Amino acid sequence: MTLTAIQQRKVEENMGLVHQVIKDKVHGYNQWGFYTYDDLFQIGCVGLCKAAATDKGGTFSTYAYRLIWHEICDALIQSTKRYSDEITADVTPYKKVETENGEFLSGLRIDLFQTLSSARREAPPSTAKGIDAMVMMSQGYTSSEIGERMGASAKLVCAWVSKARKFLKERPETEAIAVYRS
Repeated sequence: MTLTAIQQRKVEENMGLVHQVIKDKVHGYNQWGFYTYDDLFQIGCVGLCKAAATDKGGTFSTYAYRLIWHEICDALIQSTKRYSDEITADVTPYKKVETENGEFLSGLRIDLFQTLSSARREAPPSTAKGIDAMVMMSQGYTSSEIGERMGASAKLVCAWVSKARKFLKERPETEAIAVYRS
C-alpha cells in the first residue's frame, strides 16, 4: 500500500492510537496467542495505514481506532484457529506393536510404565490427564471415546495429549526410552 505525504503524516501523528487500542482492548498475555506486543503493534499499524488510505474526512481517530482493532482481532482469531488446527493435528494414533521378541517388548512396557507413572505424579493436572489419555490411546481408544470417559470433548483430549507430549519431551528419562525405538 502506497500512502501520500499527507496520509503518511496522518499515520505518524496517530501512532499513539495503536498503543491505546492494544491497552484498551487486549487484556492479559494469554489472549495474544502467538503474538508479542511488538507483533500486535505492527498489526495495528497496518490497520492505521488502511485507515489513513481510506479516510473520507470526519473524526479520523474514531475511524482509525475501529480499523486498528479489527486488524488486531482478525490476527488474533487467525492465530487461535491455527493453534487449534495444530493441536488437533498433533495427536497421532498410538498402536500396539506386535513383535516376536516378547522380552524386549515387556521390558519396554515396564520402562514406559515407570516413566509415565513418575511423570504423572510430577505433572500439573491437565498434563496428567494428557498422560492418561496417551495410555488410553495406546490401548486403541480414540480421542472421542477418551473424551466420553473423561467427561471432556475430543479437542480438549487432544490439547491434553499435546501438553503431555511437550512435558514428556523435556524429561531426561524419556531419552532413555527413545533408544528402544531405534
